[in-house]
Amino acid sequence: MCGIAGIFHPDVPKPVDPARIEAMTNALVHRGPDGGGVWTAPGVGFGHRRLAIIDLSEAAAQPMLTADRRLVVTYNGEIYNFREVRAELEAKGHHFETQSDTEVILAAWRQWGPDCLARFNGMFAFALYDADQDALFLARDRLGVKPLYVCQLSDGAVIFASELKGLMAHPLLRRSPDPTAIEDYLAFGYVPDDACIIAGVRKLPAGHFLHIRRGREIANPVRWWDPDFSSPVRGSARKLEAELVDRLRAAVTSRMIADVPLGAFLSGGVDSSAVVAFMAETSRTPVETCSIGFDVAALDETSYAEEIARLFATNHRVREAAANDFALIDTLADAFDEPFADASAMGTYQVSALAREKVTVALSGDGADEAFAGYRRHRLFRNEERARALLPGPLARGVGALGDLYPKADWAPRMLRAKTTLQALGQGSGLAYANAVGVTPLALRRRLFTAPLHGYRAEARYERAFAEAPANDGLSRAQYADLKIWLPGDILTKVDRTSMAVSLEAREPLLDHRLVEFAAGLPARMRLRGGTGKWLMKRALASRLPHDILHRRKMGFVTPISDWFRGPLAGEAAAIADGSALAQTGWFDMTAIATLAQDHRAGLSDHGRTLWQLLMLEKSLQRLFGLGAIKAPDKAPRQRKARRAAR
Repeated sequence: MCGIAGIFHPDVPKPVDPARIEAMTNALVHRGPDGGGVWTAPGVGFGHRRLAIIDLSEAAAQPMLTADRRLVVTYNGEIYNFREVRAELEAKGHHFETQSDTEVILAAWRQWGPDCLARFNGMFAFALYDADQDALFLARDRLGVKPLYVCQLSDGAVIFASELKGLMAHPLLRRSPDPTAIEDYLAFGYVPDDACIIAGVRKLPAGHFLHIRRGREIANPVRWWDPDFSSPVRGSARKLEAELVDRLRAAVTSRMIADVPLGAFLSGGVDSSAVVAFMAETSRTPVETCSIGFDVAALDETSYAEEIARLFATNHRVREAAANDFALIDTLADAFDEPFADASAMGTYQVSALAREKVTVALSGDGADEAFAGYRRHRLFRNEERARALLPGPLARGVGALGDLYPKADWAPRMLRAKTTLQALGQGSGLAYANAVGVTPLALRRRLFTAPLHGYRAEARYERAFAEAPANDGLSRAQYADLKIWLPGDILTKVDRTSMAVSLEAREPLLDHRLVEFAAGLPARMRLRGGTGKWLMKRALASRLPHDILHRRKMGFVTPISDWFRGPLAGEAAAIADGSALAQTGWFDMTAIATLAQDHRAGLSDHGRTLWQLLMLEKSLQRLFGLGAIKAPDKAPRQRKARRAAR
């Protein structure tokens, strides 16, 4: 795992200052503490920070050049099947000097060009310069495990980096907040995978590449992979179950290749337990596992993790974290750069730090919920879809209008909180699902966020995904949207930034693309049956995992943020509305924010997640744009600064 950065002049080959590349990569040292390198040529420069995982020798250092110096690559990630691809290339006459997967990328490009991507099974983001084409090629893995930020500067140069802080080290990057990204963030709790909070910066979307030839117009990114739910396979549950076991085993085993210590996160849930089970089958030594416990019994899963650790005789370590440990807020804000409001990032950071004490690589259980329909929202949405299909248009609209009138009862038992369900029945499927996964609904955002967006709605992203989904049913469309939006924007961003902050490589075997494609090809009833999500997966694991692990209530890393804002963080919530970075943008109704905090503190409403969003946005605006960090002495300068930020 590594950090990459670079500069390419697409018009004319202007000189590239190596010191500028070095500054960009120095901002990424946490991603690669084992070494760094810089390479430049007329009009192009690459930088690399190395976390050595496979072939620890200096021969595998990057940026890596071919023997004829016509190809250069800087690369972040792992190609798990690099030995198989290497053997195929050797049969075609290619020769190799190292045992690294990096050299395989160079040879595969020379042999197949952009088509080489389809042959890779892995997580990656890489930049390759081809001197014969005088072109830059940027590529990102299928599901977006590894990030890549891209921007074109005022002098025409294209710059890229693994994290936003790498781009910010370039002096020509203009820092101005993008209001549409803030709207997206308020809606979902993260800035989506293809967007960025800094105007003009974008992330290369998951499963896309960008091919820039000098002297030609820069084209749009090209999608080279997409999940397909449209052609369900036929077969008995028994046959598909056996195939699934084989695919799970292969996915886990392929991710156990490393020349450094390797272990696993173990929460005691189905997914991490499954990964550990297959690791234990393969490993000749006890698997290193770790988990984080909490000092609140309702949030603590360590007893389940310890049950699995005993079952598979792992070397298990547990560390308890206080449920009110919000001291990590600034650490997380620095790690993410962009605002990120999934509070479970605290637990993920803590378990990553614990793992790094013993291992350099840790396998996680992320991805199965998205691929095999494991979230509670999948079950609720499927039921809503069935009800929606029975309601003619006028009746559906009437039910939705009734939902608008129904009181919002945060305090009531779940069965009495019918408002959102009634509203969803009156909406289209894409909008209803967007609201189901969202954090701050549109009506509340309009009260808080006053910037003119000319009709822009964050929910339209989900409506487009539903319309474009290669799928024949509502559940599959929802899962497609999860894989395209939620997974790379939230889950994979969380794991990448928190693990890389402590120089740990996290691998997600349950996101092996062959496994995801297999899941997408299952009939919907084999992903979700009755009230059981991940139905076929749980059936396939029944002989390996205890019943109480397979069928217990899903917990995850839960952080009691609503309680915090009625207790130790009540002052922080109030401070947001008083001379903060949010106020200096001029985009927010600070009176509305103050009322939100007061109502939450008084117990009149539950706005904990929205307040957490606002707090993390405040921290990000301070770091990225210098807002709010120093109070202006009088009102006039603050107004001028707000106008600059808005521009």
